[in-house]
Amino acid sequence: MPRIEAGNPAPVINLPSIDGSTFDLQAMKGKRVILTFFRFDSCPFCNIRIHQLSKRWKDFPSDTVMVGIFDANIDALTRRINKKHDVPFTIVADESYDTYTQNGVYKSLFRVLLAPLRRPLTMLHAMARGYIPLTLSMKKMSTIPVDILIDENGQVVKAHYCKDTVDHIPIDEMIAFAKGQ
Repeated sequence: MPRIEAGNPAPVINLPSIDGSTFDLQAMKGKRVILTFFRFDSCPFCNIRIHQLSKRWKDFPSDTVMVGIFDANIDALTRRINKKHDVPFTIVADESYDTYTQNGVYKSLFRVLLAPLRRPLTMLHAMARGYIPLTLSMKKMSTIPVDILIDENGQVVKAHYCKDTVDHIPIDEMIAFAKGQ
């Protein structure tokens, strides 16, 4: 499937959330949304990113809508996230990988292997916090994250297809977007 681009309408996403509800992206019209396609539930880089976002959450406006999508079983994701984090934003599971495929999320084993070389301290920090990858599935491990910023009108403002598993939109840029700057 083609990649999402700035100016596109927000994707249609209806997925189960770890809070027991179903997240419907279309229901968020009128709000700015920060959406990330993460990898799998025990991904060290994904978990360190969630930790970083949670630590900075107080800097986001109170009405910020942030959603993290994981290639995971909802029950396993719920246990894993609740055990490791106190997440102040929405976490959902795409058990079929269909939402990833429909939105141009791609896989690259080379880019996965590049991340620890580019950011060894991030990898060490993740491991020190106990974020150990518990899968050896190349299908899950090779997913490359995507960050998407969506405006109040349901239009994509920015779609950042990450270069590797640690390349995301900077948190300060996400905060500025959430504040309408």
